[in-house]
Amino acid sequence: MRRREFIATFGGAVSVWPITARAQQSTPPVVALINGGAPDASAPYAAAFRKGLSEMGYDEQKNVMVEYHWLKGQYALLPDLLDNLIRRRVAVIATPGSAPASLAAKAATATIPIVFGVGDDPVARGLIANLAKPGGNVTGINSFAFEINAKRLALMHELLPKATRFAVLVNPNNAPSAEATSNEIRKAAHGLGLDVLFFKASTSGEIDAAFSAMARERVDALFIAADGFFNGRRVQFATLAMRDRLPASFFAREMIEAGLLMSYGTSLVDMFRQVGIYTGSILNGTKPTDLPVLQSTKFEFVINLQTARSLQIDIPPTLLARADEVIE
Repeated sequence: MRRREFIATFGGAVSVWPITARAQQSTPPVVALINGGAPDASAPYAAAFRKGLSEMGYDEQKNVMVEYHWLKGQYALLPDLLDNLIRRRVAVIATPGSAPASLAAKAATATIPIVFGVGDDPVARGLIANLAKPGGNVTGINSFAFEINAKRLALMHELLPKATRFAVLVNPNNAPSAEATSNEIRKAAHGLGLDVLFFKASTSGEIDAAFSAMARERVDALFIAADGFFNGRRVQFATLAMRDRLPASFFAREMIEAGLLMSYGTSLVDMFRQVGIYTGSILNGTKPTDLPVLQSTKFEFVINLQTARSLQIDIPPTLLARADEVIE
């Protein structure tokens, strides 16, 4: 079985080797990357992670082995997966773009270094003690995917001034995302005078069912919560949104490249690269507690003009001028 596949058999010792001991072995250290998305939609992210590793002197063909665990939204696999990784004494567990994996890894081991990429406050989530000195075996980056929900909704409202009835889709299996999105959107919608209806989906079939329910409710637009599984289903989302002529937004630009109307958020590619850099730093001997948690500072507003034309949406010139990128 190849290392990049999910390993279904479990075994080995429970003890964890220190990284310094690993360096003395002939076998390269093993890094496990865990994300809720799908492998076919995650190639740019894997490449960015490898780029980050290479900046710290690590190459999969030479001196490191990377296992890619794309969960396809099946977060229930996390306990067995993490048990397996811990038993096999992996050197680092990287969880970019996955709060469920980050929290599960934190609960599973206090010894193996963890490098996360999460969308909300890691201190409030209990992942770290503080940003400057994370403490323990955990560090990473905060991409602010949830803190900017209100801003993303406001941009949608500005883009669609006649829309008053918004659907919000969350993944109940990704509790951090569902909770943060629901709380922020309720408050933001009240301030904007919008009605919001919440829908849930955690499988491809449930996404189809949610779109059917939205059509019955005659919603004007769709706000999709930041979620790794959702991002891995972007072709499905684009197809359904165009079929139902439903303006939709997401956190990551990749959804807009697939055909959704707009996005507002940080770069997931940059986040994966930074997690790769921190992972390489730890392999080089730096302790996680000595790596301050990073916070994303650049936010991208992307509009798909072709989709807007197909939906007969006239985008105000002032809004087009504010967009960081317009996809023709």
